[in-house]
Amino acid sequence: MNTFTASSTLDASADALFAWHARPGAFERLVPPWAPVRLERFEGIGEGDRAVLRIGPGPLALRWVAEHHDVIEGHQFCDRQVQGPFQHWDHTHRFEPANGTSDRATLTDRIEYEPPGGALGRQVAPWLEDELRRQFTYRHRVTRRDLALHRRYNPDDRSLTIAVSGASGLIGSQLVSFLTTGGHTVKRLTRSGPTGSDEILWDPRTERVEAEKLEGVDAVVHLAGENVFGRWTPAKRQRIYSSRADGTRLLAEALAGLDDPPEVLVSSSAVGYYGDHGTDRITEKSQPRDAGFLSEVCEAWEAATKPAAAAGVRTVQMRTGVVLTPAGGALRLMLPAFWLGLGGRVGAPDQYFPWITLDDVLGGFYHALWTDDLEGPVNLTAPNPVTMGTYTQTLADVLRRPAFLTVPTSLVRTVGGQMADEMILASARVIPKRLQETGYDFGFSSLPDGLRHVLGRTNTAE
Repeated sequence: MNTFTASSTLDASADALFAWHARPGAFERLVPPWAPVRLERFEGIGEGDRAVLRIGPGPLALRWVAEHHDVIEGHQFCDRQVQGPFQHWDHTHRFEPANGTSDRATLTDRIEYEPPGGALGRQVAPWLEDELRRQFTYRHRVTRRDLALHRRYNPDDRSLTIAVSGASGLIGSQLVSFLTTGGHTVKRLTRSGPTGSDEILWDPRTERVEAEKLEGVDAVVHLAGENVFGRWTPAKRQRIYSSRADGTRLLAEALAGLDDPPEVLVSSSAVGYYGDHGTDRITEKSQPRDAGFLSEVCEAWEAATKPAAAAGVRTVQMRTGVVLTPAGGALRLMLPAFWLGLGGRVGAPDQYFPWITLDDVLGGFYHALWTDDLEGPVNLTAPNPVTMGTYTQTLADVLRRPAFLTVPTSLVRTVGGQMADEMILASARVIPKRLQETGYDFGFSSLPDGLRHVLGRTNTAE
């Protein structure tokens, strides 16, 4: 039998750690973004509760059913595999006060496991040990960071009711999990018929919104919009524009008409607002330059929030940069080539790349929800933008792969058309000045640290 153990001491009580793990969304926050794991059903961590997962890529995914047992409220819960690929798997999650204090605790994950395949399985045990180490280093780091954010912005454990659009998207799904593990209630804005009390109809296509269900919510986070990747055909351009301008206007007007409106609306936008600025520093006061379709969309997107602002709702437009996560977006598209040693630079070497980790996107939105001084446009990017040449070399170094190729600009334009010019080849040296002025503490301000975190290439959970 193999045994794996990972321990970290955190600035949270054992009760707080147990409560965090018991809330909806904890499993989703703990799954590393590189791991091919999909949650089908999660009943909780009570005695006998089960989790049903799919592990592996696409049609090759295996079903894993785990059952919780030996639950000690505030101190421990365990899960054992009752169906899945391992011969044996029993995972103990333990939370104990650290050094006799009540406000710090040691989180310990202990797994007893036997790989499948008998003698052949034992040969891959060292690889499994390394992968478990990667995953639990990531898990402990996320737990530490999430708890610290909730403790900083909500020391009194106030529970908010927050409506979220785009809740099933790359950012939205993780934001919902982050909020619910913090003890908040999330109402999902959905464009199809609501199926439960936690869903609210908001359909820009039919101009319908269940405004009465928004009465009394504390905050609204608006993320929904047509995916901008792909060739911008006339139909695609219309969907991109309408989903943002018309959808945001419909929501803002609904909020403006409420008797008990939310305190704050945090609406997504993008650094595409600025256009191509070459090597010039871009702050929230910078004006668009070489503006194209994406800049026009962002201007209309932000302008559509005005009805809410005019009604006294504090309104923030988050101009988000390139979100780094292997679960989706630009990094996911790049990884296969880099893993094969065929990665290389796209665009000019001195072209700026306004990156940010997904975890800091969540932190930035949370900061905006709680920070009364924050209003209007806010750049949501890491404080240290890098050139495309530096980004390419850093990614290659983190993966320990060469990166000697260069993708011709002409090829990028041929494949992507106007989308390539405005999203891939435009230079944006964006600085998050308003976040810095209002005291946001970035979890990952340097590109090497950010990439190591999202790719599981670091050995510390600090």
